[in-house]
Amino acid sequence: MFYEDEWTLGFMDIAPVNAGHALIIPKRHAVGLGDLDPEDGRRIWDVTHRTAVAVRSSGVRCEGVNLFLADGRAAFQEVFHVHMHVVPRFVGDPFRIDLGRRDAPPREQLDDTATRIRSQM
Repeated sequence: MFYEDEWTLGFMDIAPVNAGHALIIPKRHAVGLGDLDPEDGRRIWDVTHRTAVAVRSSGVRCEGVNLFLADGRAAFQEVFHVHMHVVPRFVGDPFRIDLGRRDAPPREQLDDTATRIRSQM
């Protein structure tokens, strides 16, 4: 473990993508983002930010950083306790995120989706 306070823990991933791959979790249980107390979310973000900065200055090979949080089985969540991955990246490393390339949806569809989300904010 490299970090602990009253609300959060920071520790190394036991199956790291690259050296320095860290996890940040809330101490209070939350399965997914919908269960996460907003204050715990802010605290996780603060520790995530500080961790990413620390990894970059630690001497670990790091030319960039990916942050990854999976929320739900369809999003590849395997451990059902909210956790943020901080993944150091470098050119040529083996990690891949393939978002695919698709044609842009019609403007009306984007606007409709934005309206539906806005109504729930």
